[in-house]
Amino acid sequence: MAESAATAVRRLIREARFGTLATLEAAGGPYASLVAVATDPAGRPTLLISRLARHTRNIAGDARVSLLISAAGAIDPLNAPRASLIGRIVPAPEAEVRTRYLARHPAAAGYVDFTDFAFHAIHVDEAHLVEGFGRIVDVPGAALLTDWSGAEALAAGADGVIAHMNADHSDAVGLYATVLLGAPEGAWRMVAVDPEGCEISSGELVRRLEFSQRVTDLTAVRQELVALVQKARQGTAA
Repeated sequence: MAESAATAVRRLIREARFGTLATLEAAGGPYASLVAVATDPAGRPTLLISRLARHTRNIAGDARVSLLISAAGAIDPLNAPRASLIGRIVPAPEAEVRTRYLARHPAAAGYVDFTDFAFHAIHVDEAHLVEGFGRIVDVPGAALLTDWSGAEALAAGADGVIAHMNADHSDAVGLYATVLLGAPEGAWRMVAVDPEGCEISSGELVRRLEFSQRVTDLTAVRQELVALVQKARQGTAA
C-alpha cells in the first residue's frame, strides 16, 4: 500500500540534508539559496544560518519562506519525490536542535559557535508534494508534526538511546539500513529517535525508519528496535 501524502512529506523532511530556501527581497522579488537542513524534535526543518547571509537579511524583513526538498540520489530528479514547504521561519531554541543538527552535519561544528550564526526553524503551513508524474497534492502543515505528548520519558532518554545504539549495536543499525530500507552498505549510525521512528545516517545519506507502533518510553523503544533487527536478520524488507 502506498504511504499517505503526509507520510511521504514527513519522510522527505526527515531525510533531507540540503534544500533550496526561497526568501523575499526588500523590493518584493524572490531570492533562492542552498541551505543545509536538519529537523527539530517535532519534525520542523531547521537551519543554521549566518546573519551576514543575504537570505538571513531577507527573513529579518519578511519571515515568509519556501523550502524545496527532494529525494536524495535520484537518477531522474524530475521523476523523484519532492516537496515545497511553505511557511514562516523563526529562531529555534539551540538546546532543542543543536545536537540533532550536528549529527547530520558534523562539519558545522567548525562554525556553529561563531557569533553570527544562529538556528532557525520553519513552521510549515502547507506542503506541495510532487511524486514524479504520479501524485501531486497539498498537505496541511499540521499533518507533518510528530506528536510527543505523553512521551516525556523518551524525550529525556533519546540521546542515551542513540549513543547506546551507535556504541554497542552498530551492526543492527547497519541492518536497518541495508535490509529494511534497501540502502547501500556504509558506516550507518543513528542520528535521531522519536515516538514514531528514527533516522539513520551514513555519509551524505539519511534514511527514515518508521516504527510499527507509536512508542512513548525507553522500554517500548527498545522493544521496537529489537523487533526491527530480528526482522532484518530474517531478511524481510519493511
